[in-house]
Amino acid sequence: MIEFAASFDTQYAQLTPFLIYLITAVIIFAETGILLGFFLPGDSILYSAGLITATRNDTNIAILVVLIFIAAFLGDQVGYVLGRMIGRPYLEKNRSPRIQRLVSGSEKFYEHTGWWAVVAARFFPWVRSFVPPIAGAARMNYYRFLSANTLGALLWGVGITLAGFYSAKFPWVKGSSYAIAIFFISASLISAILNYFRAKRD
Repeated sequence: MIEFAASFDTQYAQLTPFLIYLITAVIIFAETGILLGFFLPGDSILYSAGLITATRNDTNIAILVVLIFIAAFLGDQVGYVLGRMIGRPYLEKNRSPRIQRLVSGSEKFYEHTGWWAVVAARFFPWVRSFVPPIAGAARMNYYRFLSANTLGALLWGVGITLAGFYSAKFPWVKGSSYAIAIFFISASLISAILNYFRAKRD
C-alpha cells in the first residue's frame, strides 16, 4: 500500500489543500456510492491523503477525516437506496425461479449476517462497491445498515487515513488498518458459521 500511495503523493504534492480535500472525498464517495467507481483505489487514496497531510503544514487532518467519513458514509447510503429503489423492483419483475432463490437467499443472509458483512466489506476492494446496493435490494433493515455503515466508514475511511498520517511519525502504525480488517472479517465469518448452524437446528 505504501509504494502505491507514493505515486499519489507525488501527484498530490502540487495540489492546493482545497483540491486535496475535494478530490479525496469525491473519489471515496464515487467508489462506495456509484457502482461504476468500483475500480478506484480507495485504500491507497486514503493512506496517501494521510501521508500528505502529515508532511504539509497547510492541510488539516481533522478536516480531512471529517470529509472522508462523510463521503464514505453517504456513498454507502446512496448505494443502499439505489439497491432498494431500483434493484429490488427490477428483481421482483423477474419471475425466474433461479432469481427468486437468489433474492430469498440474500434476504436471509442480510437478516442474520448482513451487519458484519457491511462493516467487513469496507476492507475489500470492489466488494465494498457492491455490498450496499445488494443490501438495499435484499431489504436489509435500514437501521441495522445505518449503524453498520457508520462504523464501517469510521474504521475504514478514518482508520486508514489516520494510519497513513501517523505512520509518517510512528512506523508501527502501518499495520493498524489491517489489524482492524482482520478482526471484523473474522467476526463476520464466525457470525456466518454460527447463524448457519442455528438455522439448521431450526
